[in-house]
Amino acid sequence: MRAGDDLAGLIARALGADPLRDRDVVVVAQKIVSKAEGRVIALSSVEPSARARQMAEEAGRDPRVMELVLRESRSIVRFERGVLIAETHHGFVCANAGVDRSNAGAPDAVVLLPLDPDASAARLRAELGDRSGADVAVVVTDTFGRAWREGHVNVAIGVAGMLALKRYAGQFDPDGYELRVTEIALADEVAAAAELVMGKLDRCPVAVVRGLELPGSDETAQTYVRPKEKDLFR
Repeated sequence: MRAGDDLAGLIARALGADPLRDRDVVVVAQKIVSKAEGRVIALSSVEPSARARQMAEEAGRDPRVMELVLRESRSIVRFERGVLIAETHHGFVCANAGVDRSNAGAPDAVVLLPLDPDASAARLRAELGDRSGADVAVVVTDTFGRAWREGHVNVAIGVAGMLALKRYAGQFDPDGYELRVTEIALADEVAAAAELVMGKLDRCPVAVVRGLELPGSDETAQTYVRPKEKDLFR
């Protein structure tokens, strides 16, 4: 993938004789979205600031990468033992503000998150719909760690055409108990399920999830950004 590549056209051609259908969810890895949008940075073009150099020395990291992390961060949530947790400009809390050297396509380059992953998802949804005539949803994914558990999972950082949250508040369980706060992160669950066939090193950056009864919605991945006043960990 390179800047300006026709991502929707590549996906449509890869589907071949099995075109998209109404209600399909097209799950797309963030890396190819970022590459198509020109969000790959050559480290040779980065001049680290004094703060980036100091943090890199403390963490044993490349100061150029640290500089990009700082640029992509709204705030630093935690920096300890070489681990940097940042709040991105999108509001996501994740390691290194999503700046990643893996699968960058060049040995001395990094990939940044899309500037607006929800807009990327909406644009791709429209383009796929124009080509296929199908009413599909699109989820752009990235791999995040989890605060309370080891391991990483795919999550939705861009959503278009489907619910982000399925809300159960006000409904009753079989014993008559009224649910008060339960909200299931549907797009995150779709993202995690898709990773089972996409893999991290399998060079399969797109999956189609078919057969889910998902109501359409104008919700986006910003639905997942928890306000600071509700965040017990910051």
